Amino acid sequence: MSGAAPVPVRFTLGSRHLLSIPRELVTVSFGLPQLIAGDAVRLPALPPGCDGYRVLSAPVDRIDPILRAHPETLIGGIQSYRRHYIEMAGTFEDYLACFSAKTRSTLRRKCRKFAREAGGELDIREYRTSSEMGEFLRHAVPLSERTYQARLLDAGLPQDEAAREEMGSRAEQDRVRAYLLFAGGEAVSYLYLPVDRGVVRYAWLGYDEAWARLSPGTVLQMEALERLFAEGRYRWFDFTEGEGAHKAMFGTGSVECCSFLLLRGDLPNRLLLGSLKAFDGGVAIAKSLAEKTGALSPARKALRG
Repeated sequence: MSGAAPVPVRFTLGSRHLLSIPRELVTVSFGLPQLIAGDAVRLPALPPGCDGYRVLSAPVDRIDPILRAHPETLIGGIQSYRRHYIEMAGTFEDYLACFSAKTRSTLRRKCRKFAREAGGELDIREYRTSSEMGEFLRHAVPLSERTYQARLLDAGLPQDEAAREEMGSRAEQDRVRAYLLFAGGEAVSYLYLPVDRGVVRYAWLGYDEAWARLSPGTVLQMEALERLFAEGRYRWFDFTEGEGAHKAMFGTGSVECCSFLLLRGDLPNRLLLGSLKAFDGGVAIAKSLAEKTGALSPARKALRG
């Protein structure tokens, strides 16, 4: 939970943010241990002048009680998804046994193929101390700037001073794991994982699109998980908010969640949420038509280009 801060309410088409309108919101985010335990959901009181809440990963079955507790607000921007996670009891081999034989074979083949084309063996480097974090960022930041996550989603590695200080602080307290996958001496994929109370959190993953055909993100994820399991100190690997094939493939469990906006019911906020609903509805109709006509894949490529 945080205090009120400016949050952009985005109108998004595919992977592109077409428009954003700021609102002063209190962000309330529910952690994986809360979700698994089924803890009660309560929102803090809104400070004066605040437009409302941005709620992340609320359990789906708790939305109605939240709305009843805050009748002065309106809900909008609803995103429903499964929050995937990995139960990290046992060994890495125990974890792999959760997959089908075909999936295990596919994952191992991807690792072998990448190693073969990158020079014969996998070059994966781990960073955990404060001095090592500087070296990680030296390679990862330029790589992040080339990824579509940074170019289109504004979701690359953060580069501001506050973020760097937090990374350094986490490293000093042994509360972070970061990894780089190299090919020919050049970093081609990064993975940054904060750690809190036995939960490893999937924060940032990116890769050089020139290597996309060899699935560098998947290869790095596999190798990082093997090392994390070997430490024997974690309860869960949390893939956080949002769906994704990568998360679904690696996860061993999931919780049905919902993220949404909860805004005070004044006229500007009513107009904003109404416009967002109409826009998202139009996008959903266009996506359905594109799926039926076979135009969805070309459209996605065009939006990412």
